[in-house]
Amino acid sequence: MKPVLVTVEGDGFLKAEVPAVEVAAPSKAVWSRPTRYRRSFSRQWLSGLALLGADLLLLFATTGLTFALAAGTLSSTYETFRKAWCIAAMLMLVGLWLLGCYTTIVMHPASELRRLTMMTGLVYLLPFFSLLNASLEATVAQIAAWVGFYGLAIGLLPVGHLFARLLLGRTHWWGVPVLVLATRDAGELAVHTMRRWPELGLRPVGVLADEYAVGEQIGGVSVIGRIADAPQAAVRYGVRHAIVALSGQSHREVLALLERYSRYFRHLFVLPESPGMVAFWSTSRSFEGLLGYGVQHSYWNLRARALKRAIDIVGASVLLLLLTPLFALVAVLIKLDSPGPVFYRQLRMGRGGQCFPLLKFRTMYQDAHERLQQLLQESPALREEYALFHKLRNDPRVTRVGRYLRRFSIDELPQLWNVLRGELSLVGPRAYMPEERAKMDGMDRIILQKRPGVTGLWQVSGRNGLTFEDRVRMDVHYIHNWTPWLDIYILARTLPVVLTGEGAC
Repeated sequence: MKPVLVTVEGDGFLKAEVPAVEVAAPSKAVWSRPTRYRRSFSRQWLSGLALLGADLLLLFATTGLTFALAAGTLSSTYETFRKAWCIAAMLMLVGLWLLGCYTTIVMHPASELRRLTMMTGLVYLLPFFSLLNASLEATVAQIAAWVGFYGLAIGLLPVGHLFARLLLGRTHWWGVPVLVLATRDAGELAVHTMRRWPELGLRPVGVLADEYAVGEQIGGVSVIGRIADAPQAAVRYGVRHAIVALSGQSHREVLALLERYSRYFRHLFVLPESPGMVAFWSTSRSFEGLLGYGVQHSYWNLRARALKRAIDIVGASVLLLLLTPLFALVAVLIKLDSPGPVFYRQLRMGRGGQCFPLLKFRTMYQDAHERLQQLLQESPALREEYALFHKLRNDPRVTRVGRYLRRFSIDELPQLWNVLRGELSLVGPRAYMPEERAKMDGMDRIILQKRPGVTGLWQVSGRNGLTFEDRVRMDVHYIHNWTPWLDIYILARTLPVVLTGEGAC
């Protein structure tokens, strides 16, 4: 590639010639851009329009269902309700746009869900009050119908928007291109995080690093130059977003780097050096002139804890009732496949470090422990893999039926009984085995503050593809950033992960 002299034209504040540097092409499967620094990106518009289209379909479906139900229950007030509902639907779209929900780069997913739910609750009060005004002597049945329609709106619309973003995030054209300015191993963590959470809208297309040679791969993304090449890379490939992933830099060096390169990018995200920050979710906060990262302890939020337990009880009860036929079928298949009991109980640590028997469908042969010991003695490679992940990817101890149960997480469903007993929650940190406590590097003091969960942050972030250390870090991150909205987001993200078998052994 021939070096070319380029002119940097930022957003009106810089026009200067920059010495040309030969910059390698970024990952071609992800991004390709002309050499001119443009203000608009077709992909960003396409992503926003796709999300808008999904919301329109969702609004049409919800409106059609509501009108079909209301026609037979509201009678004389139906016409008033219909007009007010249509106005609320239009206000809903305007509100979504004002909240920035059609931008590709999303805010904290749990925060977006909270704002969407609050806005939907306020907007759809309009049909409710219009009916009260039109029918001052409403019957109990009519009021119950109004409340049902209101609950339908605030239940379906925010969660439907979240699912649309999750599904669109898995397409190859979603998001905006991002350059990663990295030092040491911090770049790999940043790349893995962006790929693990594609709905955030950040697509790594190239890494600029001084410690790696051009052409090397960091997390599957090519190194296209040194950090000093950032202006040329931004101009040549039209990339307006950058992640600064630093390791071992002083505060003065960080400030100098930001001052030097922020003018070439519209958005420059800085990741802290702390390895515990495994997602771009921790937002900076200010207090009396102090700026830093805030965490919250859920123990003091009694209402949120009560709500979490109520959701656990109701959710586990409904799921156990609905899944009874599946339980019977799985039990028969396990019995036909191999001798032994249907269920398997394993000792795990719960809140406060108290141990309890975790219930699962049996997926291994009865002599699994003896088989494991023999395998680890015979194969150093398997011994190293088990030490790193505490699991084996192609585990010969697993039965034929057990492989399918594990792939789609069906073996975890009996844990709903543990939820009813109060030993587990639907969402929480991993339920660790007692012998793993010594390997948690002191983080057990944080993780064991909450009930473990049937699903959690690490289960929707790669599952068995993560190392034991990664799982511990994610559980700590969950504890420090927990809200009921984060639980709802994780539950929503669990469904596509389970259906696709993503990250399963």
